Amino acid sequence: MPRPRKPASPFRYFNSSPEVIRLVVLMYVRFPLSLRNVEDLLFERGIDICHETVRLWWNRFGPLFAGEVRRKRVSHMRGFRHWRWHLDEMYVKLNGEMVYLWRAVDHEGEVLESYVTKTRDKAAALTFMKKALKRHGSPEAITTDGLRSYRAAMNDLGNAEKQEVGRWANNRVENSHLPFRRRERAMLRFRQMKTLQKFASVHANVHNHFSLERHLTDRQTYRERRSAALAEWQVLAS
Repeated sequence: MPRPRKPASPFRYFNSSPEVIRLVVLMYVRFPLSLRNVEDLLFERGIDICHETVRLWWNRFGPLFAGEVRRKRVSHMRGFRHWRWHLDEMYVKLNGEMVYLWRAVDHEGEVLESYVTKTRDKAAALTFMKKALKRHGSPEAITTDGLRSYRAAMNDLGNAEKQEVGRWANNRVENSHLPFRRRERAMLRFRQMKTLQKFASVHANVHNHFSLERHLTDRQTYRERRSAALAEWQVLAS
């Protein structure tokens, strides 16, 4: 009986070590740095790469690393039924044209799903909600703003009784937009919907992984959680 083949390493065609690639992807996605900022910071540490290499590596390995983080979190949280979701859409400018980035956030502020569309109608809301429900299961309650597209989509899905609408009830998702806005400014905005969709998904998963609620814990607990998150990142991305 033939032995099962070991999966090929995704780093096999690259001369740089996996540790350097993981560090580059982490710096660019997690922090509000430009491609050239990452290049300069690495040069100070004795690593000489071009900013275009930073672009290549995050495009190649960012979705791979984020996918590993997402799969582990989804499998861990899928059976949790006391979720409260917050849904909202934000404007993003692409070459002077406005598109919409739909985002689902849970009651702890973790981004569950990101989806880019050109419209803000019922069809777009329905597609976004189907995608989130299929991947993460059904929540206990869904908080939205007053956009009628949510109500129409939830009527089709048969869960309209779970919708909650309030003036300040959706602040959780509004605050979750801020880290993405900081990254958007550092990247001098986006130029293609495909790039926006990819980066929004990667950024959301990496941000979730290192979201340690620093303001709610003491210094020692925060240091332990930060070390655990970094060690887990190195294992997931290996």
